[in-house]
Amino acid sequence: MYTIAFAKDPHAAYERWRTIYGSMVPVELAPGIPATLVLGYGTAKQILHDPGHFPADPRVWQPSVPAGCPVLPMMEWRPNALRSSGPDHARYRAVNVTAIDGVDLHVLHGVVEQIAVPLINEFCGGDGNTASMHRSIACADLLGQYIYPLVYQVLAYVLGFDDDINEQVGAGMTMMFDAAGEAGVGNAMLVSALDEHITRKYANPGEDITSHLISSGELTTEELVHQLVTLHGAGSEPLVHLISNTLLLMMTDERFAGDLISGSLSTRDALDEVLFTNPPLANFCITYPPQPILLESVWLPAHQPVVISMAGCNADPVIQPERVERFGNRSHLAWSVGPHQCPAQLLSCQIAMDAIDYLLDALPELELAVPIDDLAWRPGPFHRALQSLPAKFPAAPPLPM
Repeated sequence: MYTIAFAKDPHAAYERWRTIYGSMVPVELAPGIPATLVLGYGTAKQILHDPGHFPADPRVWQPSVPAGCPVLPMMEWRPNALRSSGPDHARYRAVNVTAIDGVDLHVLHGVVEQIAVPLINEFCGGDGNTASMHRSIACADLLGQYIYPLVYQVLAYVLGFDDDINEQVGAGMTMMFDAAGEAGVGNAMLVSALDEHITRKYANPGEDITSHLISSGELTTEELVHQLVTLHGAGSEPLVHLISNTLLLMMTDERFAGDLISGSLSTRDALDEVLFTNPPLANFCITYPPQPILLESVWLPAHQPVVISMAGCNADPVIQPERVERFGNRSHLAWSVGPHQCPAQLLSCQIAMDAIDYLLDALPELELAVPIDDLAWRPGPFHRALQSLPAKFPAAPPLPM
């Protein structure tokens, strides 16, 4: 799952493995790091709703992993909701849900627009002179020039980051998701930046998620750091690639590219399609059974990772007839289910839809600039992430600011 070949076509791998192994597949997340990948939709739901037999705490497994393992920073124990079980999980989750619910979604619409407009103006190709733009075609890497900076600036607003903290956190998080040789460096950079951020917020609180977490009085500084690791981790790379994978679909699939003009399909329809077929966090929701357990006629070893393939489970042929029509159907596993279900779904979808709508309103004739088969996907066992998203479009005048 860590190879370039897997990153290029994971869907073919899921189907090949399903044919050979069924719904429980032995895999390696990194060289010498075994795990079981779950491809069965019903099996995944059973696991995710059973934290007693499938807890998310990796502390017994962790000492067996060699130092420098590239997937360890994404999987190691942290005192936060994602990597805890029982009362600790309940306490962390409650504090996080309250802080997330404190974000004013109406204000956030305006924040996304304020960030999107100047970014679009930097590459829209027009200077306001209609004659000079006639038949002029402009190009941009939407991932690097629009999606990444937009998401990280929006997250900085939501979490209360200063610019220098935002830059360090972003660099560290990207290294961790790539699960390459620098993942440990990225983890250290991330934790150090968040520790400094929390120190600043104690001195100067605001109306942001970090300040709400602090004001709860429920968390130590270490716990605050690791809530933010999860919040930023879930809200950065996955959100970036939810937006990029959705734009890719809308630029290349005639069901969307043709129907968007007539208005019969919405950005939300495209998001739902991507969350089924190409979710940005494709394989995650990791659990560690504390004793050997028999499931689907397979013995799962104690304390070995069990990884849910959200992408593979969504394509399980057993459930295919139930969701031929995906528009408005949100029974996918992209947000997980059960006690660890993502608490920021509404927030993430609003940011994604606003980011896409502002871009398409400004550049309605957006097209992919290269053949789709020439796009490169970043290797890594967890994400489904493009390296770039080159687009072309008729030059357009700058948007009013």
